[in-house]
Amino acid sequence: MKLHWQILIALILAIFVGSLTATIQQSTGLDLYPFFEFFGALFLNALKMIIVPLIVSSIIVGVAGIERDQSFARMGGKTLLYYITTSTLAIITGLILVMWLQPGLIDGEPAKSVLGLHEDTADVTARVGEASATDISGIFLRMIPPNIVHAAAQGQMLGLIFFSLLFGYFVTQLQGELKTSTQSFFEGVFEVMMKITDLIMRFAPIGVFALVAKVVATSGIGVFESLLKFFLVVLAALFIHMFIVMPILLKVLGRVKPARHFKAMSPALLTAFSTSSSSATLPITMDCVRDNAGVSNRTSSFVLPLGATINMDGTALYECVAALFIAQAYGLELGFAEQFTVVILALMTSIGVAGIPAASLVAITIILAAMGLPAEGIGLILAVDRVLDMCRTAVNVFSDSCGAVIIARSEGEKTKLVA
Repeated sequence: MKLHWQILIALILAIFVGSLTATIQQSTGLDLYPFFEFFGALFLNALKMIIVPLIVSSIIVGVAGIERDQSFARMGGKTLLYYITTSTLAIITGLILVMWLQPGLIDGEPAKSVLGLHEDTADVTARVGEASATDISGIFLRMIPPNIVHAAAQGQMLGLIFFSLLFGYFVTQLQGELKTSTQSFFEGVFEVMMKITDLIMRFAPIGVFALVAKVVATSGIGVFESLLKFFLVVLAALFIHMFIVMPILLKVLGRVKPARHFKAMSPALLTAFSTSSSSATLPITMDCVRDNAGVSNRTSSFVLPLGATINMDGTALYECVAALFIAQAYGLELGFAEQFTVVILALMTSIGVAGIPAASLVAITIILAAMGLPAEGIGLILAVDRVLDMCRTAVNVFSDSCGAVIIARSEGEKTKLVA
């Protein structure tokens, strides 16, 4: 059975078993939650274990394979233009839906009094209370870490990527045997990391089952009732971006069949949904793009690690919808200037804070502060944030993979998806 079918079956079983966890415990005394916790953490740890060496080796191999300075600049320009364009399209999609359907209003009245703050927001407020719009300047400081080893240990991917880009570029400036041996070393490291990825992927169905069953067992199905309208608006916006906007870009710019790309990326998408982490899914994304979609190492090694850190279409869309939903729930009237501010901040913060824990909550807090709303408004969305995090991560990963294919096609590569 192909891997994506194994993962899909595991996903369905996880929802079924997770929803029955409480019943099983009451009837038999068996608590399944520790099992979900253990195997889910084991799978995530295995993925996270290979992130740093994979990112470093893949970027260095990708950049070192671009011989001419002009070629490097051209691919870099295309990559950044693609990321900014798709993130902006995602934010605008979310903006249109949330302003049209207005999930923050119930019978024409602000929903705050109806929904209430059902969750304890003290921890969230303490974690993100210091955030402000000035944190955006921290993006540039994190790009150049004072200690690259410490940055790698702390998972500060932005600095690691910047260092790897520099290292790869200056490998191209070496001459003779020194250049050849350096390139060969990192190519060997990259190939070893991809083989380790293949090994970990054999256990992906077990990891996916444990992670999703844990979420269902913890949250239950009833958490969606009070926030159903907001939940559906976010899902609709993510659906439009992933199944309408991105396929159009694939067809028009990449000249490939979108259906083939969805099939090629299905293992990575299901893993992204289960792990809620673009970085943890990166090894699998690279494997799918390279082996299933047929994109070269030269392109995928450059585009995908960068995308896993700064290209967050689903996150940017969610930040916009969530911030405007909270504003509506508090009865705030939103003019064009306020909406424009939300769009810009969602674009900037989706790039700047995507690599840290509770990234979306931090970004939403920055936006709320800019709109003059209290951070406790985050309590309105906490109940459904985890499940929506799974959905938007899948969109993030899919956008990264589309970017790799589109840029590969613009560079003259055939790939396996040509229409």
